[in-house]
Amino acid sequence: MTPRQLKTFLAVIRHGNLTRAAVEVNLAQSSLSDHIQALEEEMGVELFLRSRQGVAPTPAGMALKAYAEEILALNDEAQTAARVVAGISEASITLGTLETIAAERLAPWLSRLRRQNPDLGLKLKVGGSGELHAKLQNGSVDIVFTFDRGQQDERFVTRRIASEPLVLIAAGSSQIPPPESLAALRTAPFIATAAGCIYRHLLDTAFAEADLAAPAVAAEADSIATIIRLVASGAGYGLVPSLAVGPSIARGDVVELPWPGRALAASLVMMWRRRRVQPPHIAFLLQSASENLSPIRPADARLRHAG
Repeated sequence: MTPRQLKTFLAVIRHGNLTRAAVEVNLAQSSLSDHIQALEEEMGVELFLRSRQGVAPTPAGMALKAYAEEILALNDEAQTAARVVAGISEASITLGTLETIAAERLAPWLSRLRRQNPDLGLKLKVGGSGELHAKLQNGSVDIVFTFDRGQQDERFVTRRIASEPLVLIAAGSSQIPPPESLAALRTAPFIATAAGCIYRHLLDTAFAEADLAAPAVAAEADSIATIIRLVASGAGYGLVPSLAVGPSIARGDVVELPWPGRALAASLVMMWRRRRVQPPHIAFLLQSASENLSPIRPADARLRHAG
C-alpha cells in the first residue's frame, strides 16, 4: 500500500464517484481505477461495489478506511517532525474549534502564545461539532476545542478544560416573566442551533429527561451570535453559553431568565489523536492549553478515551 493509493482510496469513498475522485487526486480516471485495482489485489478483497449510481465501499472497504486515515496521518506527522528537526520548515499546528470558544476563550491565549513563540505556526479552523470531529479523523486539524458529547472513540484523547454553564435568554424589551416550569417553557418558540450541535443536544435532552417533548424551534442558526441577535429582536427564547452573552445583557439587548430545571452546562474539552510519538510542538501546545485555559491544575486534569 502506498500513500498515493490510500489517498485515492479515501477520495473515492468521499465522493462515491470515480470521476470526481479522479479530479481531487489529479489522476486520469483510468489511472485511478488502476490504483484501486492494485490495492484490491494486494488486500485480496473487493473494496468497492460498482453500480450505475456510483461506487460504495464494501464492509472490507469501510474496515480499511479507518486504517488508511491513521496511516496517512502518521506518514504526514513523520515527514513534518523530520523537517522541523532538520530546520527545513517551521513547526505548524492547526486548531479546530467552535465559533464561541474561539472568540471568548482561545483568542487571548493564542495571541500570547504567538507573541512568546513567533516561530510557531498557528492556524485556526472554525466549524460545527460534527465537522470538527471529521477534520480530526482525517488529520486536517491537530487539536480540537469543543464541547464533550460523551461519545467514545479510542483513537483520540480528551482532556476536560472547564464546565461552561448555559443560560436561558429572552429579548430585553419583552418583559417576559420567568418560566414556572419546563412544561410551561415547552410551548414557547426557541431559536436554536441545528440538530447535532451540543447546545441543541442539551436543550432536547433536558426536556426528554422530564418526559416532555422538545419545544418548537422557530428558527435554526449555526452561529451563537446570530441566535442572540434573533432573540434580541423578539423571535423567541435562546439557550446559549454564558461566556457569549455578557455584552448583550450589559447593553440590555437580552435578559437572562432562570432555567426551570436542573442547571445545564457543557464540558469544554480539547481532543487530539492518540499517538505513540507525540510531536514536540503539539505536546508543547497541549501543555500550554492545560496551564492557561483550565481552572483545573494540569496534574489533576482528567484524561480519558472519548470522541
